[in-house]
Amino acid sequence: MYFFEVQIKYQRQTGEENKGNVTENYLVESLNPSNAEARVIEEISPYISGDHEVPHITKRNLYDIINNPDGDLWYKGRVEMITIDDNGGESRKAVTILVAANTIDKALQQLQAYTRNLDCEIISIVRTKILEIYRATK
Repeated sequence: MYFFEVQIKYQRQTGEENKGNVTENYLVESLNPSNAEARVIEEISPYISGDHEVPHITKRNLYDIINNPDGDLWYKGRVEMITIDDNGGESRKAVTILVAANTIDKALQQLQAYTRNLDCEIISIVRTKILEIYRATK
C-alpha cells in the first residue's frame, strides 16, 4: 500500500442558500492514485453540490503516522535517522512522520516522545493542509 495526497475542489453548501467553493486535501492509503481519488470522492460525496475536480494527486512517502484522537490538525515532522556503519561512518536518512495534534507545540511533544528511543534528530515540523486520513480497509 502507498499513501497519496489528494486535492479536491468542489462546491459545498455553507448555509441554507449559500454555496462556496472549497479546496481540501486528504491523505489516502491505496494501491494506486485512481483508487485514492475514488475513495475521497466516495467519502465526501454527501457534501458536494455541483461539479468537482481533482487537480493534484501526489504520492507521499511516510515513515509513520502518529494518530491522536484529540488532534484536529495534521503536522509533518521531518526527522533524520542516524546510522553508524561497521567502520564508524555516520549516515543520515530524512523521513517524514505525520502527527495529529491541536497545536504545533503538542505535535512537537508527540514527535519527541515517539523518537525518544531512536537515534535521530528532528529537523522540522510544519502544519499541513491535510484534513483527514483514510486508511485502507482490511
